[in-house]
Amino acid sequence: MNLIEVFKQANNAIRENKLRSYLTLLAIAVGVFAIISANTAVLVLDRYFKDTLSLMGGDVVTVTRTPAFSMGPMDWDLYRNRQNITIADMERLQAQSRGAREIGPNRTYRTTRISYNGRETEPNISIQGGNEFFLVSNAYTIEEGRNFLPEDIDNARSVAIIGADVASALFEFEDPIGKMFRLEGRPYTIIGVTEAKGNVFGNTLDRFVVIPYSNLAGVYGRNQNIAIQVRAGSIDQVDALIDELTGILRAIRKVAPGAVNDFEITTNESLSGVFDAFTGTLRVIGFVIGGIVLLGAGIGVMNIMLVSVSERTKEIGIRKAVGATSNAIVSQFLLECIAICQIGGFFGIIAGVALGNVAAMILDTSVVIPWPAAIGGLIGMTFVGVIFGVYPAFKASRLDPIESLRYE
Repeated sequence: MNLIEVFKQANNAIRENKLRSYLTLLAIAVGVFAIISANTAVLVLDRYFKDTLSLMGGDVVTVTRTPAFSMGPMDWDLYRNRQNITIADMERLQAQSRGAREIGPNRTYRTTRISYNGRETEPNISIQGGNEFFLVSNAYTIEEGRNFLPEDIDNARSVAIIGADVASALFEFEDPIGKMFRLEGRPYTIIGVTEAKGNVFGNTLDRFVVIPYSNLAGVYGRNQNIAIQVRAGSIDQVDALIDELTGILRAIRKVAPGAVNDFEITTNESLSGVFDAFTGTLRVIGFVIGGIVLLGAGIGVMNIMLVSVSERTKEIGIRKAVGATSNAIVSQFLLECIAICQIGGFFGIIAGVALGNVAAMILDTSVVIPWPAAIGGLIGMTFVGVIFGVYPAFKASRLDPIESLRYE
């Protein structure tokens, strides 16, 4: 019996019992859908996260007081009593480090509004403190004007670089370079505008103002907690730089020998590892939910095949009377069961890929197709069909042909 004939018989069996068959196919499709949609969404998130991290560069190391990113519960008592990482710490690190190529602060001092010539932004502008290395460490490019000069930092000048969203909000019809805006009553002159970077997880990366940290330190104080961004120069030197930073910071912060660090050093790779653990958890959840649904669907498939055997008893008797062997009967019903599972699995894969890629549309990233999961889904449906179709097929093959022919 060829596969085309088997699929035709499976299709006829489905048509003869539409409601029962469609409910069974729906259960199978939902199970596969849960697995495929979870895998697709995870692949979309993974690609988006990796693309975002690649903007930062692989040689950027960030020093923070608390973990920059975490999954699960945290012992905040361990971090609450840590001393702030201050501008003084950064300046001592600049003086002592030999492996660092560029060192600069990254601190959000306020989220507020700024004004220019009677116009105001919404109160959602991030006020950042940085130096001449801020833009390159955060993968920004100057579109107009210039970057900070060392003299701007040393002299705490009232100059600023603004993001693309700020420029479009206040200077839609003007050149912002050289214009003066006010931040909480203090005037700042715009010297540069960055190119737009877009959104990350729904949050814009272009709604900010960067001002020399030395200027903001005079307003808000030098002892506020900051992050320190350090560039190694190349990915190969990152490990050596981390070792050097650890030793210097332990000395600066007077960490006792044998005691754990009272600071965190994060790289893009470590963030990627944490995110991989998160996406791995999502995959497991999707497989567990899908597996439970598929178990119920498999039981439903077995039920429909047992009913089909009962309803087709006379047909089985005729086939045996004209010479069909028990193996042929087993193959017929087993392949019909596999065909039903494959049909449901196919629709589940299509729906799962479509829904999973909704995340790609929302995040404005490329569409993905989880080929391993899709192929695995089709193979898995074959196993489901075999496992739950064996008993009905075996039962059909054991029917007595004489009794079957008498069946009404």
